[in-house]
Amino acid sequence: MSEFAEVLGRLAAVIESRKGAPAAASYTAQLLADPARAAKKLGEEAVEAVIAAVSADRDALASESADLIYHWLVVLAAAGVSLDEVAAKLALREGRSGLDEKAARKP
Repeated sequence: MSEFAEVLGRLAAVIESRKGAPAAASYTAQLLADPARAAKKLGEEAVEAVIAAVSADRDALASESADLIYHWLVVLAAAGVSLDEVAAKLALREGRSGLDEKAARKP
């Protein structure tokens, strides 16, 4: 398993462990208690990652990507969507042209 996959798995487990914790206990618990806030933070981090990418700032892009992934995992956890469910969707798309896959989606 790659280092990224291992870190992702550990982070997802920590986020899951914060479910039901008092909001005062951690930032993650606060976000899990307020899924709309978590989703807004995900959007903010996505914009910041885009800005870093357009600026060609590798360090900022890596940092903003870490923030983006963390908030994405929190949103998934808040919605009860597992990484395995996401992986299954990705697996269905494997070997398919991105253009073909996009054209097959319903509007």
